Amino acid sequence: MAALPLPALHASHAGSWLREGPGTTRPVSKGEAVTAAADTPLLILNAPLVATRLGYPDLSGLDLLELYAFIHPARFVVPTPKGLAHALGLEEPTSDADVPRLLQEAAGALLETCESPDWAEREGAWTGLQSLIRMRWPWSTLLTARIAKPQRAERWLFTRLPEWDETPELPQPRQITLQPGEVLQRLAQLTGTGAEQRESQRAYAVEASEAFAPREARGRPHVVLAQAGTGIGKTLGYLAPASLWAQQSGGTVWVSTYTKALQRQLRQESRRAWPEYRPDGSQPVVVRKGRENYLCLLNLEDALQGGFAGRAAIMAQIVARWAAYSQDGDMIGGDLPGWLGTLFRQRGITALTDRRGECVYAGCPHFRKCFIERATRASVGADLVIGNHALVMINAARGRDQASRPTRVVFDEGHHVFDAADSTFAAALTGTEAIELRRWVIGPEKNARGRRRGLSARLADVASYDEAGAKAITAAVAAAEALPGDGWMQRIVEGAASGPLEELFAAVRATVYARDESGGQEAGYGLETEAAGLDGAFVEVSEAAREALAELRQPLMRLGLRLEALLEDGPDWLDGPGRARIEGARHSLSWRIDLLAAWEAMLARLAGPADPEFVDWLSLERSEAREYDTGIHRHWLDPMKPFASVVLEPAHGVVMTSATLRDGDTWDQAIKRSGTPYIDVAPKLSEHLSPFDYAAQAEVLIVNDVPRGDIPALAGAYGRLIEASGGGVLGLFTAIRRLRAVHGRIADRLARGGLPLYAQHVDPIDTGTLVDIFRDDPKASLLGTDALRDGVDVPGHSLRLVVMEQVPWPRPTILHRARRVAGGGSAFDDSLIRAKLAQAFGRLIRSREDHGHFVVLSSAFPSRLLSAFPQGTPVRRISLEEALHRVAASVSGETVKDGDPVRPPV
Repeated sequence: MAALPLPALHASHAGSWLREGPGTTRPVSKGEAVTAAADTPLLILNAPLVATRLGYPDLSGLDLLELYAFIHPARFVVPTPKGLAHALGLEEPTSDADVPRLLQEAAGALLETCESPDWAEREGAWTGLQSLIRMRWPWSTLLTARIAKPQRAERWLFTRLPEWDETPELPQPRQITLQPGEVLQRLAQLTGTGAEQRESQRAYAVEASEAFAPREARGRPHVVLAQAGTGIGKTLGYLAPASLWAQQSGGTVWVSTYTKALQRQLRQESRRAWPEYRPDGSQPVVVRKGRENYLCLLNLEDALQGGFAGRAAIMAQIVARWAAYSQDGDMIGGDLPGWLGTLFRQRGITALTDRRGECVYAGCPHFRKCFIERATRASVGADLVIGNHALVMINAARGRDQASRPTRVVFDEGHHVFDAADSTFAAALTGTEAIELRRWVIGPEKNARGRRRGLSARLADVASYDEAGAKAITAAVAAAEALPGDGWMQRIVEGAASGPLEELFAAVRATVYARDESGGQEAGYGLETEAAGLDGAFVEVSEAAREALAELRQPLMRLGLRLEALLEDGPDWLDGPGRARIEGARHSLSWRIDLLAAWEAMLARLAGPADPEFVDWLSLERSEAREYDTGIHRHWLDPMKPFASVVLEPAHGVVMTSATLRDGDTWDQAIKRSGTPYIDVAPKLSEHLSPFDYAAQAEVLIVNDVPRGDIPALAGAYGRLIEASGGGVLGLFTAIRRLRAVHGRIADRLARGGLPLYAQHVDPIDTGTLVDIFRDDPKASLLGTDALRDGVDVPGHSLRLVVMEQVPWPRPTILHRARRVAGGGSAFDDSLIRAKLAQAFGRLIRSREDHGHFVVLSSAFPSRLLSAFPQGTPVRRISLEEALHRVAASVSGETVKDGDPVRPPV
């Protein structure tokens, strides 16, 4: 294998290195690196990250990640020099200075792959390259001589993708009762011969199986709340009864998660119970996500045919390569590299999905090949559907097909069901939401790129056939003119609001600023105020906006009735695909009608007494001092009430499980947050302690001499702890501002010591990829916020220290204040904090071999929160110096003479 003799550049927090041709690598200044990059295309790895390190946002060049994505679409690689070396079977770089050498070798290896007869992803490459040549993609010149023109014309992507087939309607599941003996036998099959028999896992599996018993009364499902400590093996524990029930009953079990990481893990674990395909070619296990996660083939076709320009057009060609080899078309957390969007523009990736509900269903020329439709149909006949909490709730609330609504559900990460319900059953009348509705009804503004169409274009055939339907469409389009248009936020800021909705949002913004009591301290961050005590002028504006929304809802309702009539007694030309398209349009109409009704109800409330079941407030959203949205919000005080009605009541069996379901020694909060009190069901309570020896494997250190609010001291503590641990640190912050300040102070110093530091909200890398990088390098450390507190599974030496900057106090929002009053005041806060601490601690010990420390930087950590940590875990209040000594000693294997812990091992 010959290295590509082109100049290569690598930049990190430790410095910059340039290798010119086949010569030697030398360190260069940032200025020299920028000059070299501006003069000639350089080999680089992850251009946005290198640009951030150099402070040169216009950096471009020969990015090896783009080349990798073209040559090996849908193949995983960690986007670091080490990760690229592993993926290509090359020698790891020994230091930052050795990275340019690797870049040359990796480029040579990838280009040689194109000439190999064993290249698995050859089909479609030559055709895609011809388009990329016209777009002047930097790699196209080097690839042209290496990718031979095929003897036969290559098939177009849209002819290569397989079609899904219609399947007959399935009968109802058989009513069966699982016996403990057969559940344990299935569990033994899943864990494998010779595997350790864990009594806690066996008991867990038997108790979880009770949720699959026949339901005794309508509206009264079997509900099991199962607290399963880390290491129990709860995944196989519930898959054992789930797979057995699906096999014997012929029904479908949904397993719902909150994080994409657990979805990936479940897909792997499910292979122990099911093959990838049945003999008839169908899938027994299907992963389902919301529509906005999947590639929309119609959007991709539009992008390939001129809808995208510049770098976005190059990205569309690379995505087309991926689509031909993707397992399921999942763009967010699937086999599309998470880093691909950041190489171009994340908005470019999202523009290729159906985020606006504009799907034309059977009216789409790619309907039979649609990734979304394929997953939807496959899930109906599957034994196991792996979904997420929001999708389960939305499917239960407004699923298009009754057969696809889940009736046996396992909610893993069950401590997040409340949060998911809170988001799912909330309503928000904001400028962003309103302008999206306008575009859905009217279509795009003038000069807008893309294939977006309004109602008139999508239902042109209906309008030409049905006069009443045509009139309803015309009336809806006219009424939608009252909604905000492009440039609405700027007009509001300038005092030039146009139309009743923009006037409403202008009044919201003015009221929020008038009531702001931060004294400017919150500049750059969102503001909010209660939707109470509003003056008469505000009420008048809101009433005018409500009337405008009602004028839009009425013709949409009439149109929905006309579509129903067409389906019942349609014309001769209305074939099967046409009926399916109209059915899809009717479904889209119905939930927008519901949305308008919810908005009207919110506005009507502003002039009357508050509804005790809801919390309403006004908000102004800002980022870095830039205003980008404003509006009115409504959340249920307790979102488990609609959850109980929509999800629990129609279900037959539900398991909610988590390592942090309970609060301390009581089940009260877990039962309340399950929703079961609203349907008068007493859940089965199941608890199984972790098998880990926390007294020997972990230690909680409460560092009490880092002053709160002292950024230099906070940064110094983080830097020294990372150095003491030799990396492998997960740092958790409650504020992005402090995270950025700490990262900015310590990243360069740590990098010079061989300890790379990555951070959410700083590095231009998505969260999933940041975790992959962290997992792959034991010397790396990662700073993040709440998104990293859950679902990060990094067993082994790569994670040996978790540091929390302070006690994770709840953010004092209007919604939190209302729930705090209803939930018992400070006791409510304490339960939330203990849950966050327990979830963060759970990142540390993931196996019997793991050891580590959990550090909280708090000078006054309340003792009442210590029950968040597992029984037996020693807790010590010590100085930073002592903590550094204990962390360093643990990493080196030294023995530390122990004092008395605050809470000794039990």
